[in-house]
Amino acid sequence: MKEKIQNFILFIKNVIQRIPKKVKIITAIVLVIVLICCVIFVWISNENKKQKYVAYNGKNINESKYPGYKELLDALQERHPNWEFTLLYTRLDWSEVIKNEGHKDNTAYPLNLIPDSTEYPEDWRCEIDKDKTFDNGTWLCASDKAIAYQMDPRNILKEENVFQFAELIYVEGAQTAEGLGSITQGSFLEGEAIAEALLQAGKKANVDPYFIASRLIQEQGREGTTLSRGYEYKESLVYNVFNIGASGNSREEILENAAQYAYSQGWDSIEKALIGGVEFIKDAYINVGQNTLYLQKFDVVNQDGSLYAHQYMQNLLAPQSEASNMRAIYESSNTVDASLHFIVPLYENMPETVSER
Repeated sequence: MKEKIQNFILFIKNVIQRIPKKVKIITAIVLVIVLICCVIFVWISNENKKQKYVAYNGKNINESKYPGYKELLDALQERHPNWEFTLLYTRLDWSEVIKNEGHKDNTAYPLNLIPDSTEYPEDWRCEIDKDKTFDNGTWLCASDKAIAYQMDPRNILKEENVFQFAELIYVEGAQTAEGLGSITQGSFLEGEAIAEALLQAGKKANVDPYFIASRLIQEQGREGTTLSRGYEYKESLVYNVFNIGASGNSREEILENAAQYAYSQGWDSIEKALIGGVEFIKDAYINVGQNTLYLQKFDVVNQDGSLYAHQYMQNLLAPQSEASNMRAIYESSNTVDASLHFIVPLYENMPETVSER
């Protein structure tokens, strides 16, 4: 066998030696050109797959590829000339996004939950776990139809919902203590001292303080919960106003997990929990590209190298609810027309028809 291989190698060498020098040069040039073309093709393919951000100028959107966006964007910009919009090209196929956000047989917990309520259509419950409850027993698995409706940007690019796309940054003059006072009135956050603390925490972390207040009310309710009033854990009172680490399938399990996290962080006052929670959200979400309410719920940004799994909450309706609170704060402080920035995701192969409820 060894002898046969050696004979074959010798044969190849003889063949190459018989090829004219001119042909060898031409062949080498052709191979180099082919190699360069392959490299360019791979580079272009990779570039086309990369997500990118493009400032919207009213003309730079392909209406055939992304139907229904332009009219909605232009209407908002006409009503609010100071608003700026950035298009986020996710490079993700719309049907694949919905498939990945939906519940699967081999996963214990759904990515998206809806309240167990007759307020929502029957077909908003996923087929796999239609009547199975999750979290504290009052939540159901969301169907693909429900997910598509809540995720479709064209259902969000409207006055009442657009703050789901607002970039969560501090804007000088746009967020005020008075605005915070108006939304926190009658809540566990009421009081000038807390309003000022929220404002300063947002300014220090470059995070929208209206978002902070909205997130706190979303997580704790207006009256607050055990975690915001102080929960006894290992003979200490701990606070976890953002419900960080609050996961599980029973109230006791959820409270214990959240309390354990707060204890490990030394959050023995509401102020510490507030400051620590803001830093957690900034580091874990905003700094990895999940810098809107929408993107914190739906992980369609691959800045951290992964997709779908890194979400702040399971509640499918949370971005809509929080956005409503944020808008109310901006309106009450007369700063809704400030220089605000919105990031709008674009998906590939979007259907002409907007997702319906």
